[in-house]
Amino acid sequence: MPKIDFTFKILMLGSESTGKTSLSDRYITGVFNPDIRLTVGVEFYVKNVEVDTKSGKKNVKLQIWDLGGEKRFRFLLPTYCLGSSGVFFLYDITRPETLEALDSWIQIIKEKNNDIPIYLVGNKIDLENERKIPIEHGAQTAKMNNLVGHIEVSAKRGDNVEKVFQELTDIMLKSCF
Repeated sequence: MPKIDFTFKILMLGSESTGKTSLSDRYITGVFNPDIRLTVGVEFYVKNVEVDTKSGKKNVKLQIWDLGGEKRFRFLLPTYCLGSSGVFFLYDITRPETLEALDSWIQIIKEKNNDIPIYLVGNKIDLENERKIPIEHGAQTAKMNNLVGHIEVSAKRGDNVEKVFQELTDIMLKSCF
């Protein structure tokens, strides 16, 4: 097993049924599981990746903490924010209320870890015909909230899954140099 140069704790946050577990699982396994159930509390994933940096290749361990999106699990968030390196906030492009929930999540995150990079992720672009949130609105929301980026993905088809994890990993690595 190669030496690990960096370990990053990534939080997967957002309302229930936005696809946090599907995105995490798709990234780890490369396969979409249509039978994923509601996350009760927290799920935990680990993936080791090799990343090219200015100082050469680095081995990075990504610890992905998938917090249940139901309000009853929100009390866990302040504790899990501690020691986190990055956040994916997911919303469902077919459900505007999932993007509107961003403010309440960000407030808790900033209280515990103000400098953490937050990446806004619109999921379920495979449901384009049911879209209720224009891509421009997601991008504007990310900009207005000073988030590090915005992207739309499909955990089902795999669109932009590798890309979004690579981009957040690059952002977290830059903070180390």
